[in-house]
Amino acid sequence: MTVNRLRPRRSCLAVPGSNPRFLEKAQGLPADQVFLDLEDACAPLAKPEARHTIVKFLNEGDWTGKTRVVRVNDWTTEWTYRDVVTVVEGAGQNLDCIMLPKVQDAQQVVALDLLLTQIEKTMGFEVGRIGIEAQIENAQGLNNVNEIAQASPRVETIIFGPADFMASINMKSLVVGEQPPGYPADAYHYILMKILMAARANNLQAIDGPYLQIRNVDGYREVARRAAALGFDGKWVLHPGQVEASNEIFSPSQEDYDHAELILDAYEYCTSEAGGKKGSAMLGDEMIDEASRKMALVIAGKGRAAGMQRTSKFEIPAN
Repeated sequence: MTVNRLRPRRSCLAVPGSNPRFLEKAQGLPADQVFLDLEDACAPLAKPEARHTIVKFLNEGDWTGKTRVVRVNDWTTEWTYRDVVTVVEGAGQNLDCIMLPKVQDAQQVVALDLLLTQIEKTMGFEVGRIGIEAQIENAQGLNNVNEIAQASPRVETIIFGPADFMASINMKSLVVGEQPPGYPADAYHYILMKILMAARANNLQAIDGPYLQIRNVDGYREVARRAAALGFDGKWVLHPGQVEASNEIFSPSQEDYDHAELILDAYEYCTSEAGGKKGSAMLGDEMIDEASRKMALVIAGKGRAAGMQRTSKFEIPAN
């Protein structure tokens, strides 16, 4: 079995599972990932019916080009097992991942893995194909993030959930994603870096959470650039107006993408028999080596995942 655990997630669109109009509209938006939400976006009384609505839209909708995810309720509630059973039994063939919120320790991921395996075996689905996205939303989850990242081969992403996290540590701010007044540095730097390190150490993706001021696109861009600069792979979007900004910010520029592809071509040539089997070479005025290749792979990979096309071509240097 081969599963692309590193699929594009520049923009991760949240859609209430209880709202058919939003579920219909989401199919036409250019988000890399769409997650149909059974947790915070669904009122308690709406959750049972929303499960069946989600199954219907996963099976009958056109989600071409999108990673299809359902966010279930967390394990401390009475809804989780029924969320998973109903959705996966009903639409498991048309589902890529289950997002588990408020993950506090590795055993919660293991429990979801075991439940998914039981359903897959019962239904005759391919065992292990459905991935898990783990959302970190409190101090305990952050303390255990390395173990959470290693808890199952199904885990694909570690996600920062800022709203619940801010509440859990008593951060003095009511604006999700913004800096709390009175602190001169970046209050989220340690949190984001710890999540990023756990993700990268286990070859997972790191995703930043939502920005709730949905009409303030400039504010969204500012906090998205912070996560992108650190190396995050994408960010949640709560409104169609945020999708384009997220796709742009978490994609390399055309110039950087072209340069990365040129580095890869040049390094492949210089290390070949025809190129003299050299460990380093010059690309214009720039010296490149194995470290350059590794850095270029990251940028080129993001560009390819975004569907970017090269506008330059490597020319074999004249002797």
